[in-house]
Amino acid sequence: MMARRDKALAILYAALAAVDPIEAVKRFVSLEDSSLRVGPRNYDLRRCQRIIVVGAGKASAAMAQGLEEVLGNHITAGLVNVKYGHSAPTRIVAVQEAGHPIPDENGLLGAQRIRQMVDGAGADDLVLCLLSGGGSALLALPAPEVTLEDKQGLTELLLRCGATINEINTVRKHLSCLKGGNLARLAGPAQVISLVLSDVVGNPLDVIASGPTVPDPSTFGDAWQVLERYGLTGTAPASVVKRLSRGRQGLIPDTPKPGDPVFARVQNLIIGSSETAAAAAEKKARELGFNTLLLSTYVEGEAREVARVLAGLAKEVYFHHRPVARPACLIAGGETTVTVKGDGLGGRNQELALAAAIALEGLVDVTLLSAATDGSDGPTDAAGAIVDGSTVERARARGLNPADHLARNDSYRFFQALEEQLVTGPTRTNVNDLYFALIF
Repeated sequence: MMARRDKALAILYAALAAVDPIEAVKRFVSLEDSSLRVGPRNYDLRRCQRIIVVGAGKASAAMAQGLEEVLGNHITAGLVNVKYGHSAPTRIVAVQEAGHPIPDENGLLGAQRIRQMVDGAGADDLVLCLLSGGGSALLALPAPEVTLEDKQGLTELLLRCGATINEINTVRKHLSCLKGGNLARLAGPAQVISLVLSDVVGNPLDVIASGPTVPDPSTFGDAWQVLERYGLTGTAPASVVKRLSRGRQGLIPDTPKPGDPVFARVQNLIIGSSETAAAAAEKKARELGFNTLLLSTYVEGEAREVARVLAGLAKEVYFHHRPVARPACLIAGGETTVTVKGDGLGGRNQELALAAAIALEGLVDVTLLSAATDGSDGPTDAAGAIVDGSTVERARARGLNPADHLARNDSYRFFQALEEQLVTGPTRTNVNDLYFALIF
């Protein structure tokens, strides 16, 4: 009989398979003779002089691999920036590995090459842009007055203060030469097609990878408000404060907005998302005999607070057989945040799992999984963790104090000492986080 942990893993891997970047590209892109179909649109390649492929994100190399399988030698040249360890075998499109979530010199070099490629595109060229989660940090090309070091420092501040990905990307877009629609602006008058694997709650195109080919509804004023909201106007790098201040005074042109003619020849298409993965998880759970309930793919909030809510729902099923009867699988997706106050090491999924373990203490018939679909939870090599009602008891037997580890944001070392980390390695995809509560 399949162990309970193995059932949780089987559901996770079914979800990941559903958002495989190669297959996602091939579902939405096909070639017949000289007719290229991209979603609902068709393009005549006989009228196309060059096909240039660019992109950034943890899944962009695998997406490029899928695109090469469709287009082959029709591709003229290309380059994508990916996180270290997330490469895929490509023949024409070059792959540049770089830093994430903190941008580094390799990412900057790759972004500079991407700018050169698209800046020279003409009206008869086709630019295919491959974007996925992590693309914002991996497409780091700061505005001239902002250095890479300044961008790194600001990113660290925003990550530690608990800012959401929407807030972080609002700031990033107004410090960048490529984000917030600026890549589309540079590529004009070429035809631009962006294939997008979404890692953002609700799939807002302007937020995913900071929307390089999408109109930007946010302003310099919005970016400044993010700094104010988290008390960063006095600690952010001086160049950042100066640029945002000048921008909100109207002294610097803002990012291109909805209705800008630069987007007249741009198609943006989402080819995979948290909804896709959650639906596959639901299907697999039913095959394993669970009564399933997809709660939401819009989960946000502090990881430890979300953990208490998920644990509470699991308890409702455990004790009262509602809103579904046991055996049950509750499924959710989204992206939580962690306001770092301690000196520990962890990620939002491991912190959520640790908080859930504390809330579920004693309920041995409940198993909860929390995982980053890219295989990397925060600055760690773990994807997340799987816990149950016996986790806390087993931890204390090893001399661990779960509450202390949670207070210090030290979930990684907690699960490492317990030898119960969830390690998948790089999955080459990225569509938010997934949470499963199995009630037996």
